[in-house]
Amino acid sequence: MARLPAIFFGHGNPMNALEQNAYTRGWSALAAGLPRPRAILAISAHWYVPGTHVTAMQKPRTIHDFGGFPRELYEVNYPAPGDPELAARVRELLRPVDVVPDERWGLDHGTWSVLVHAYPNADVPVVQLAIDEMLPPAAHYELAKRLAPLRDESVLIAGSGNVVHNLHAYAWGRHPAQQFDWAVRFEQRARELMNAGEHEPLIDYEALGNDALLSIPTPEHYLPLLYVLATQQPTDTITYPVEGGDGGSISMLSVRVG
Repeated sequence: MARLPAIFFGHGNPMNALEQNAYTRGWSALAAGLPRPRAILAISAHWYVPGTHVTAMQKPRTIHDFGGFPRELYEVNYPAPGDPELAARVRELLRPVDVVPDERWGLDHGTWSVLVHAYPNADVPVVQLAIDEMLPPAAHYELAKRLAPLRDESVLIAGSGNVVHNLHAYAWGRHPAQQFDWAVRFEQRARELMNAGEHEPLIDYEALGNDALLSIPTPEHYLPLLYVLATQQPTDTITYPVEGGDGGSISMLSVRVG
């Protein structure tokens, strides 16, 4: 059984769910080039809550966790099945951490806005793992290391967030073609560290200086990247199948491990 890669998707604006653009075409092409997974374990920026939870229902609902968008976006339904067996496997791998099986959450837009393009038939089971807002980045990285065996079990580990995500600096309605200098510098530094296999500075990202603090004013969109990097094996290469930026302060970079 071939080892699947782990992928971090820069998901950006929820409207990407409806659009055909360079990013969404890249997600489609990326998935088309992979062996079909038996299931997906998604770690989304938008399930950032106290405690560690995993969706354990047979039929996760599509969550429209945003406001102020066109009606068409609220009408999107992504009816992928759940996978209670995978949820149980995740709980087993993460012991002794108490991972709470969840029957209420579902699939938020960090997950389905990407998967509607990557797996448009919604025929691959999806389980979401919550990000515990009480843990520091190093604890998330160590937790995620325990998930690496799933890659050898035909499970696609998919993080969804943004390497750079600063909505306070976002050019609402203007969408400049050029990213802010600090956003460009931080993404480039992150790439250099990933290329070198140096994860420690990426875990302790605040020590990387002002560019990092501007790029990651809050951690929830960045932490899914650590969940993907933590599964890297010695023979895994790092590639960037989707690149670009939005609004000056959002990186759309996708990162493939393996």
